[in-house]
Parts: sequence; C-alpha cells; structure tokens
Amino acid sequence: MLIRLHPWPGPLVLIAALTVLVKAPHAAASEPFARLQEVAAVLANSPELPAAQPSWEAAQAAGEAPLIEEILKLDAVLAYAREHNPAIQAAKSRSLAARNVPAQASAYEDPTLTWEAWNAPEDFRINEAGNNIFKLSQKIPFPGKLRLRGEIASKEAERMEAELRATEIGTVAQLKKAYYDLWVVYRNLEVYRRDQALVAQFVRIAEQKYAVGQVSQSDVLRAQVEHTRLINRVTTETFAQGKAEARLNALLSRPPEAPLGIPQNPPSTGLPYAMAELEQRTLRNRPELLAQAKVLDKERLALALTRKAYYPDFEISMSRFVNSDARDGFGVMVSASIPLAFKYKYDAAVGETTANLQAAQSELGRLQDLALFEVKQAFVEAQTALEQINLFLYTHVPQAEQALQASQIGYQTGTLDFLSLIDSVRAIEQIHLEHLTAAANFERAWAELERAVGQELPRTVVPGAKPGSGASPAGADSSVGVPPFGRDHLAGSEMVRAKHARRTNAGRASVNKTGQRYRGVRAWPAKRTARTLGILKGASDAKP
Repeated sequence: MLIRLHPWPGPLVLIAALTVLVKAPHAAASEPFARLQEVAAVLANSPELPAAQPSWEAAQAAGEAPLIEEILKLDAVLAYAREHNPAIQAAKSRSLAARNVPAQASAYEDPTLTWEAWNAPEDFRINEAGNNIFKLSQKIPFPGKLRLRGEIASKEAERMEAELRATEIGTVAQLKKAYYDLWVVYRNLEVYRRDQALVAQFVRIAEQKYAVGQVSQSDVLRAQVEHTRLINRVTTETFAQGKAEARLNALLSRPPEAPLGIPQNPPSTGLPYAMAELEQRTLRNRPELLAQAKVLDKERLALALTRKAYYPDFEISMSRFVNSDARDGFGVMVSASIPLAFKYKYDAAVGETTANLQAAQSELGRLQDLALFEVKQAFVEAQTALEQINLFLYTHVPQAEQALQASQIGYQTGTLDFLSLIDSVRAIEQIHLEHLTAAANFERAWAELERAVGQELPRTVVPGAKPGSGASPAGADSSVGVPPFGRDHLAGSEMVRAKHARRTNAGRASVNKTGQRYRGVRAWPAKRTARTLGILKGASDAKP
C-alpha cells in the first residue's frame, strides 16, 4: 500500500491525526494499516495552509545576485545602492513631495457657501424666518501673487531635485571609497599570504642548513618568529576584511554579515584633466551650488511677492435672498483689503526678505569657495597618489624584487646572513603594501574629486584637454594598471613597457654602480632579470 502524505499541514492537523491513531489502541492485528489509512485521510482532507513567507535572503536573492558572485563589480554595487540605499530613497521621496507643492501654492482658496436666517421666530422655526440668505463667495488675491507663490514652490522643488543629486553623488563617493577599502584589504591579504609562504620556505632552508651545521639555531628561531608574525598579520587582516565588508553592506542597506564577492582591480590610473577645466565643471555641475542658486532665485521671487503685499486682495460674493413678507432677490458684494492701514508690517517684511536675499548670495559665494577648495584638495591628493604609484611601479618594486632575489641567492650560497634576508623580505612587503595603499588612495581621491566636481569623470583622455601636472611621468602613458602585488599583470602600451624596461635596467645599473654587495647580481642578463621579476608582459615566454 502506498500512502501519499501532503506536506507539513501544521500542528493542529497533526494533533487530529494522532487522535485517530490512539482512538482504538486494541485494533485487530489483521488490520495493521487501518490506522495509517485514517491518518492519510485526515491529512488529505486538511485545508492547505498559505505558503511560508520567503526569508530575507530568498526575497533579496534576485537583486543581490551580482553582489554575491565571485567577482564583485563596482557597477553592480552602485546599481544596487541606487535602489536600496535609505538616504537616496529618502531624498527621492522629499523631491517627489516638493514637486506636488506648486500646484497647491498657486491655486485659489476654496469658495465659501454661506446660509443666513434673519428675523426667525423665538421658537427657532427656520422655515418661518423673515428672510433667508444663501451666499457664495470667493477670495481673489491681487494679480501676480498666486503666480509668484507657485514659482517659489517650483524653485523649492528644483532645489530638492538638486539635493537628491547631491545625495546620490555623495553616496556613490562613499560606496567607491568603501569598495576600494575592501579591495585593498583583499590585496594586503594576498601580500601577507605570499610572504608567509615565502618565509615558510626560508624556515625549511634554515632548518636544512642547521641540520648540516652551516648556520646556528638562531637562524631557525628568527625564521619561525617571522613566520609567526606573518600568520598574525593574516589573522588581523581577516578581521579588517569583515569590518570593510560591514561598512559596504551598511551603505547597501544589507546585514553586516551579508556575503560579498571579491572586488575588481581598479581601472587605469591617470589625471587627464587640468585644474581650470575641473573648476569650470564644478561651477556648472556641483549639485550644492545648483541648489543654492535655486534658493537665491526663490528669495528673489519672495522679495517680489513681499512687495506685492502692498496691493489689496479682493473678495467677491453673490447672494440669493428668500423673504417671507417681501419679494425675493439677488445681491452682489465686492470687498477689498486695505494694506496701507498697517504699512509698517509690510515694510518689515520687505526688510526681512531683502536680508534673506543677501544671505543667500553670501551663502552661494561661500559654497563656491568651498567647492573649489575641495576640488583642489582632491586633485592634489590624486596627483600625490599617482606619483607614488608610478614611483613604486617603475622604481621601488623592481629594486625591492631584485634585492630579494639577490638576498635569497646570497643566503643559499652562504655569503649573506639570515637577518639581512629577513630585512629584504620585510622591505619588499612594506613596498607592496605601500603600493597598494597608494592605489587605493588614488581611487579614494578620484571618488572625492567626482563628488567635489559634481559629476562622474571618465578616465580616458579628453581631446584637447591638458592633463594635470604631475599626472604621469614624462613620456609615459597615463593609463597604468594597478596589479595585485604591484608587479604582476602589467598592462599598457609598448611605450609603457619599453620605458618600464629602461627604468628597470637603469635601476639595476645604479645598484651595481653603488657597490651592491650581493654577488651574482652584476652578471644577470637583462632578459633573465625581466623574466624573473615578471616586469615585462610575456617575459615568461621569452627565450633565454
């Protein structure tokens, strides 16, 4: 017998089924499945319960799919934030609310319907009143007042639209900074893990040399201490990864522990903009400046509206008279306010709005000065980071890699002590970390520059634009890729690779000329050096 059971029907149905089972405890042995059949019938006839509500993860799975992929793309992060960031959503709601105000501000007041009963008897019989008056009235402001009120509300709506744009740009800048904070943590982990594996190899070498009596026990202990230090750095950097992920998730309005992919490497670096062009872009596009300009326009309209207050407002009414002892008839009434009766009140209002207009003008100047300062500050920070990237990429990293290779050879041949080898490891570790920090600082500065300018800035060179001074070394391509460790996967033009090779050879010649103490460095051929350090693209396929 096959008994088909429905999915979990709930505790009440299950209790009913158990009641059926225990109803006849002494059932005949010839009917072993009778009770089961009754249970199946109870379950089959039970009403279907509503499906359980999906969990938070299931509800967000469709929208969060790009965030939990192996590679976390910046475009996916920004697109998700525009739909889920609470600050952006609140700004959108405020902007939507402001767009509905002009129609209210420019509308007439509601007309008024009035009924009056005169000379009614003492027993309040309204139908026996001497006369009944039905009046319909409408207030009409002086021409131009309603229009000015609507325009003021429209300027406020435009200001809220600019505030929305400012919120979006500011949130995007925060997201980019948090994204590259997470990126640099991942790259630092790669550096520490690579150096941990390298030092583990040194530990084995030291143990082998100690076993044959070539080195003292102190070399083995130093290697183990250094290995432990790197294990600790990997552990602490893992905690930093959780902190960086929590910050990015907070901007995305996700739980702190929500999974995220691995950020991509930054795009090509360069500063293809001159400061003068950035200043012009800022004055045209900065949302805070546009918002304050709308405030200035609003204050001008408010001043015009205040001056309109010297003119009277009107009220027109039409009445219908229903009389008991006289003939019925109609009546018309026109009334007007007298503003001159309390003229000082309107004079004070004009003084107030004039002061507000002057304050708005001063505030616009202050915001312009602040915006230009922020652009200059971000521009200088980007220049500084870019100079550091180029210095590391073309000078420090090749020299440090070369020194480490020489130290390894020197220690294996017995011409270098272990302490010097560890110093080389720490030096190259520090250079790689500083290179990655410079790359992250450039992305943070670029995000801040875009926020200060008020628009996204393409990385490609704009035709006719002069790049910023110090943006890249003379003769070098401004688009320099940022590899994970500062030396792998260098992508660029032939000019970049040729200049990089010239700088590498020049650096090696400089080291040899100043009396490098590590033997064997002078004799290294240029092609072998390039292949060993991984500087030139495709060097691993070059012939020896």
